[in-house]
Amino acid sequence: MDLHPITHLFPAMTPDEFAALKADIAEHGQREPIWTSRGQIVDGRNRWRACEELGLAPKTREWNGEGSLAAFVVSLNLQRRHLTSSQKAAVALDLLPWLEREAKGRQGARADLRDIPQIFAEGDGAEAREQAAKLAGTNRQYVSDAKKLQNEAPTLLEAVRVGTLTLPEAKKAAQLPEPVREHVITTRQADPDKKFLEAVREGRRALHDAESHEAPWPSGKYRVLYADPPWHYGNSGLDDYGHAERHYPTMSTDALCTLPVAELAEDNAVLFLWATSPLLEDALRIIRVWGFHYKTSFVWDKVKPNFGYYNSVRHEFLLIATRGSCLPDRKELLDSVVEEPRSDRHSEKPARFREIIDHLYPQGHRIELFARTTAPGWDAWGNQA
Repeated sequence: MDLHPITHLFPAMTPDEFAALKADIAEHGQREPIWTSRGQIVDGRNRWRACEELGLAPKTREWNGEGSLAAFVVSLNLQRRHLTSSQKAAVALDLLPWLEREAKGRQGARADLRDIPQIFAEGDGAEAREQAAKLAGTNRQYVSDAKKLQNEAPTLLEAVRVGTLTLPEAKKAAQLPEPVREHVITTRQADPDKKFLEAVREGRRALHDAESHEAPWPSGKYRVLYADPPWHYGNSGLDDYGHAERHYPTMSTDALCTLPVAELAEDNAVLFLWATSPLLEDALRIIRVWGFHYKTSFVWDKVKPNFGYYNSVRHEFLLIATRGSCLPDRKELLDSVVEEPRSDRHSEKPARFREIIDHLYPQGHRIELFARTTAPGWDAWGNQA
């Protein structure tokens, strides 16, 4: 018997679930009927398959055609299945075109299975979303979120549909690089108990390792070095802006120390190193390991504060360290506090600081480590450059 397209509203059983159903039917017989409409199965495709494999005559029952077929099928499945609110939102999204078709008086329209993608692409009205959410037992906002995933990241919606990710997790995953996103899905499929943020961190570290091989280490010697390390904070973060691991692959202090930065520096060189207040000790350690001696710092006043644990943080340090003798070429003493509003891009530093470095040290070869962009007169090393 053919399957009605509406049977695809709900995710298929896993192999283990089907094996359990088949064993139950073998022992106790088919307890629930297989519902049909005009010669097609609308509910019970797994029971039909189990009966066929067991050599049993399936028990069927014809839907009487009253009311909404979509609502009927949903009510049957919600009674039997233990779906999360996120999964119900995926069901509600697939309900939308059926409800609109029925509203146009096409309850009896017969659709070929090949029409499913087109059928599911129709409809997005607020009233329909409200009705679909109510029938599926979820909320309209979740249905809207599922619709956005359907348009922008369909693989994530499928992960929600089968219970691999929740909708809130899928929304966050949509902001991740594609390789990290795939890692999160694969990891959660293998280990459903794996925490989402842990899977994200693992994915970012894997991406960083992969990309590191695509950015060969520089071979030159430089008088001026400028670095903004991708610091690893080791905490979960409480806001979308502040948590570094959500925005780019991070590196531990130990990993940063292994970089052969000392090999890049001339005998007389200067290092400008960005550091945040919580990691000042780590930054000073890195300065020593890289072969420099700390001298002083600039303070970036970001104007707009960020989240902090002990105070509202609105500053960051640009530490200055030297190797050998490397006083500024210009004797002008600039103000150590620079007020410049931060951008909304995580960890992005104002171009003004590179201009300050160029002003103080106009002579010599220069390189920016962990660079996101390239700048005239500068060499750059970094995965995002």
